[in-house]
Amino acid sequence: MVKHQPLQVYERQLCLSCLTGIYGCRWKRYQRSHDNSTKWECLWFIILFLTFILLLCWAFFWWSARNDYSEFNWLLYNRSGDWTDSTVAIVTTTAASFTYVAFLMILALCHIAVGQQLNLFWLHKTLVTAALLSTIAGLIYINRLWGDEWNTIVISLQSMGPFLHIGALAAITMLAWLVAGQVIHVERTSKCACTSFTLLLLGYLGAILCLYLAPLAITAPCLMDSDHLSPRPAVIGRRGAPTLAPENTFLSFTKALQQKVSGLEADVTISLDGVPFLMRDHSLRRTTDVDRLFPKRQFDGASSFSWAELSTLNAGQWFLRDDPFWIVQYMTPKERAQVANQSVCRLEEMLQLAVESNCSVLFHLRRPPLGHPRHVSWVNDTLQVVLRSGTPQKRVMWTPDWDREVVRQVASGFQQTSEEKLSTEALQDQGILQVYLRYNQVTRSDLREFSANNLSVTLYTVNEPWLYSALWCSGVSSVSSDAPHVLRNVPYPVWLMSPGEYCLIWILSDLISFAIIIGIFIFQKWRMSGVRSYNPEQIMLSAAVRRSSQDVSLMKEKLIFSGIYEDRLSFCTSHQGDLLLWSHALIVDGSHCEYLVK
Repeated sequence: MVKHQPLQVYERQLCLSCLTGIYGCRWKRYQRSHDNSTKWECLWFIILFLTFILLLCWAFFWWSARNDYSEFNWLLYNRSGDWTDSTVAIVTTTAASFTYVAFLMILALCHIAVGQQLNLFWLHKTLVTAALLSTIAGLIYINRLWGDEWNTIVISLQSMGPFLHIGALAAITMLAWLVAGQVIHVERTSKCACTSFTLLLLGYLGAILCLYLAPLAITAPCLMDSDHLSPRPAVIGRRGAPTLAPENTFLSFTKALQQKVSGLEADVTISLDGVPFLMRDHSLRRTTDVDRLFPKRQFDGASSFSWAELSTLNAGQWFLRDDPFWIVQYMTPKERAQVANQSVCRLEEMLQLAVESNCSVLFHLRRPPLGHPRHVSWVNDTLQVVLRSGTPQKRVMWTPDWDREVVRQVASGFQQTSEEKLSTEALQDQGILQVYLRYNQVTRSDLREFSANNLSVTLYTVNEPWLYSALWCSGVSSVSSDAPHVLRNVPYPVWLMSPGEYCLIWILSDLISFAIIIGIFIFQKWRMSGVRSYNPEQIMLSAAVRRSSQDVSLMKEKLIFSGIYEDRLSFCTSHQGDLLLWSHALIVDGSHCEYLVK
């Protein structure tokens, strides 16, 4: 008579298999281990963590810099001569890399939480190394090309400080489960590893303490009482509304006025015959069809063309072709026809539009090169056009430093504006009434100093609601924007919180976090108090063997699992010949069963 008695039945652990399989390609049970991770794998965990932190900073930089994507593309155009929206590829690659590395980081933390040995798969190691090196190369390149943009991170951190603090506090609170498990595990299994235990615990406590006290250093501009909020900053259409129509064209300025802007801003160049016209670039290649009408002169400066030649160029078809702001697909056929028929705009046309709309004007002059017929008279040529247009002098923000005293004598009503950040004493000595600066060149203390000395401040380029709100709370009087239609939809700061409200949120979040952490440590201590450590490769099996003249005996066997799905039959016969044992190991669909056959 043959009797079958199961020695051990292994249940499937799908989640654990996926965890170790995705991270280290350890899909089989016998490949997993609860042994301590090797020093080499610990080093790779550190590399993975550093890559995660670096990519987090890199991703946050591009999130903060989205206000200036157009400026970045323009910088690349000036270096390469070809216009492409490089930010799309950069942002997409950054998002994919960060998502991938963050996923691996979560898997690694889950390995530590369940006590599995770390073993990062070689393909993951290769991709993590590639992400790390490419991010470092990107940081170096951006620092050389666009180093001024790093200040934007500081502004965004200040603006979003309270929310980032709460997010960081939630993250480190969730890590308490992992830290508590490791601390208790070290305390139970490695009595001699008191140094590691102390460092781990002190490091976590230090981090949580810093976050608990972080609000003392947070100085967000919108942490203020609503009664102290300054008036809404005026919006100036920078080159019109270049996100809605081709920049520096009549249609662009018309679109800007439809968005209720308070002023128009333009870049002025002098033609060969002394006609001021609007053009941002040194050449005409990007925004006109000069390569079709004047192919041999397409790289020449814009000021080397006469107005008769400039008036034949089309200044709108490039916008439909390149679609720099991803808006052409939303245009109606009538709007596309209007864009396609745009020509180079004269300064006089813009000024007439400003007079009709009773708005201010601000323009930047580019001096013609040496040898140009208007190299000396360029300021006077522009000044005469402004005076003939009938624009009220108090609505003209004059920025050129060249011949400023002469201009002040001819047009004393102009609002003298400086594009250079100088001390308030120097500005007052020069008779400057306004300053026009990039938004990351001015601090809140600078704004207070300018305001105390009756100096008006206009900051450029402000396209994002969060940045507009931060500057609004800081007391800026006006901003220059490429997207006036976006800022028009910001009638109130994105968020505004009184210090008392934030203090209450701060205290409550700290107390809740502290209570959760204490609860996690207590629960982990209780949960692991009855758990015995074991090695999964050394599972002791026992079975009762009935014999006619003996009691039950214990048979112990160490299972060696195989990755091959097979049936294995082993048998042995006693020397007396009175007992035959078959040990039959059956492996089916990943489930392991052991039978004792008598």
